[in-house]
Amino acid sequence: MRTRSGSLYRRSGGEVAVVGEKRKRSLGQPAAGDCYGGGGRRKRLAGGQDYLGELPDDLVLVVLSKLAASASSPSDFFNVRLVCKRLNGLGRHDAVFAKASRASLAVKAASWSEPAHRFLKRCAAAGNLEACYIVGMIRFYCLGSRSCGAALMARAAVGGHAAALYSLAVIQFNASGGEKTDRDLPAGAALCFRAAMLGHVDALRELGHCLQDGYGVDPDPAEGRRLLVAANARELTLALSAAAKHRPLAAFPLGGVFGVGGCPLLSDFGCSLPEAEPHPANQFMVDWWASRGVQPSSSKKPVVEALATGDSDGGELRLCSHGRCGRRETRRHEFRRCSVCSAANYCSRACQALDWKRAHKSQCVPMRRWLLAGAGVAQ
Repeated sequence: MRTRSGSLYRRSGGEVAVVGEKRKRSLGQPAAGDCYGGGGRRKRLAGGQDYLGELPDDLVLVVLSKLAASASSPSDFFNVRLVCKRLNGLGRHDAVFAKASRASLAVKAASWSEPAHRFLKRCAAAGNLEACYIVGMIRFYCLGSRSCGAALMARAAVGGHAAALYSLAVIQFNASGGEKTDRDLPAGAALCFRAAMLGHVDALRELGHCLQDGYGVDPDPAEGRRLLVAANARELTLALSAAAKHRPLAAFPLGGVFGVGGCPLLSDFGCSLPEAEPHPANQFMVDWWASRGVQPSSSKKPVVEALATGDSDGGELRLCSHGRCGRRETRRHEFRRCSVCSAANYCSRACQALDWKRAHKSQCVPMRRWLLAGAGVAQ
């Protein structure tokens, strides 16, 4: 029993097995752990045809690019690469990163890490405009890397990314990352015009307010009102097309009172529809500042001291009061305030219009006083 080799053992069928002998099985009989032989790891049967291995690399790259473009979350993008070594290798190709969808780039602020940052940078380096915009916004407003973030957003804007064009317009209007004297209102209006021509609703609304107020352009109130109506109509169209995928149009009340959770400016048309989801970049910034105890300001007293994110003056900085924006001042008193209560701060007129319908209409001090006075008269 203790010899090195040659010891014999009896098998259940009377056969003799030698110590160290490899067990043999006939071809076609599944071994333990095979996909047809019970639990354990699944293995391809010997002699089976490897269909994936016969596909050329170009065709596999096309399939992976289609999967990346239709991924609904970052995990879907990476789970495909875990199938086999070949998919993992081809999944690192620039053609796949360039086609990554907006949903697959929606990195959560709570999961932010260096690997997540590298993933976004890799997609941006591959020419993905959505990744350029998202990582540019994160670097500019959250990480304090103003020049690098603005350069990435400019790269996306050159490629025709509407949200990047609008964000650069907001930066020009506020001179974000610089001094107040660096504001370039005509450049901001021009960027808004380009974004509006690509169908960006906030840019269309911002351009309408610019024409009404003569902000960076020659005043034209009639044209400004027309653009504001066009922005509402565009918003209505997008909301209806998105909501029709989940509920029939007959399920939405028309002509009723604007309900809670409805899309803010669609009440002008007597509709009550779900509010559109914010862009992943804006949602990241909202969650990022919320995790650090920074909330949108609703009072004259500043919310938080400036954090060490590259701000030179070290003053008290505020978030945009629109709860779904997430932009934060880069210097003191950068954002414009509500002209009535001077409590709310907004990075743009579009955010002010959205927040007025969404929340600030009931929070503004004179409006609250008028409502209380009206209630007292009614009694």
